[in-house]
Amino acid sequence: MNLERYKTELETLQLTDNFRWLRKGSQQGVHFQQNENRLLNFSSNDYLGIAGNTKLKEEFFNNLGQSCDLGAAASRLLTGNHNAYRLLEQDLSEAYCGRSVLVFNSGYHANMGILPALAGKNDLILADKLVHASMIDGLRLCDAKVMRYRHLGYDHLISLLEKNRSQYERVFIVSESVFSMDGDVADLKQLVEIKNQYDAFLYLDEAHSVGAYGKTGLGLCEQEDVIKDIDLLVGTFGKAFGSMGAFVVCHEILADYLVNKMRTLIFTTALPEINVAWTRFVFKRIRQMKQERIHLQKLSAQLRHGLKNHGFETMGDSQIVPMIAGKNELALRWSEQLAGKGYWAMAVRYPTVPKGSARIRFSLSSAMRTDHIKKLIKTLANTCL
Repeated sequence: MNLERYKTELETLQLTDNFRWLRKGSQQGVHFQQNENRLLNFSSNDYLGIAGNTKLKEEFFNNLGQSCDLGAAASRLLTGNHNAYRLLEQDLSEAYCGRSVLVFNSGYHANMGILPALAGKNDLILADKLVHASMIDGLRLCDAKVMRYRHLGYDHLISLLEKNRSQYERVFIVSESVFSMDGDVADLKQLVEIKNQYDAFLYLDEAHSVGAYGKTGLGLCEQEDVIKDIDLLVGTFGKAFGSMGAFVVCHEILADYLVNKMRTLIFTTALPEINVAWTRFVFKRIRQMKQERIHLQKLSAQLRHGLKNHGFETMGDSQIVPMIAGKNELALRWSEQLAGKGYWAMAVRYPTVPKGSARIRFSLSSAMRTDHIKKLIKTLANTCL
């Protein structure tokens, strides 16, 4: 085997502070347990504290009523389409205005499979510059023409549509609702207006929004009252739901088409029944967690305000609060310093974020308290300035 090129690339990553490795540890409530160290966890997507909620897990198992299979043993199109799928998709459909719902194994499966199935060589895809890596990988698999518009740059999006719409049969506008690294939020009503004006499909990834936004936790689409206007509404269960999997809300014709054409649905083993049952159990609880959502937004505002007051650069409007370092080395040093003070807050570097914008990405949970944030801000001011 000739491994020299791989070795050289790894050495370059180390020299540029871009090398990554798998860290040992486990989540325990709002903490991250690493060996003997118990650190307050700011690098989890457990926005409602569900993944670390032992009482909820006990309630789930106590009320399970019957044994659930731990493996599906086949794809959904063969023998893996167990009854838990039907019940979960039915609950989601009822919540999302009676529209069709399909559940997938992960957000990555959804974003890599939906657009390649739907968009053909006579179609155009216009995607926000900062959409998630899973969407970028999906776009690479598409036969359609792909263009990127400036992040949240709707004037740029309109100019691309003005210039190109007439040349293509179908157009797909692609965006996230809450962007995963900057923590900023799309203008959903404007996106709906644009897609209607130019007869386009709107594909919206609500991964960091479902559970955390909306009166009943259905996401920013619910908060902005545009659920019925989103043609392909994608959500995940691996974040606020504390589970695994993803879903799309769409027209019945599109759902049927995906069952027949979406390779990441057709050619993968289904989720275990126990996993889908847990997701359904959690979904019912999330609908009632209004106070947790309010508390989460208060914590986010508290941290963002504290960072600005102490001269740190930050951005966004959500429970994702970045603290910009710029250089990789500085972001890594901040992360190490915070770990020494009892905080698990990972450095995020290129290619996850653009070069020169390395950062600490604080990801908050409603299970945290205001005094947690107050102490963190004080620690940042004394340690990272």
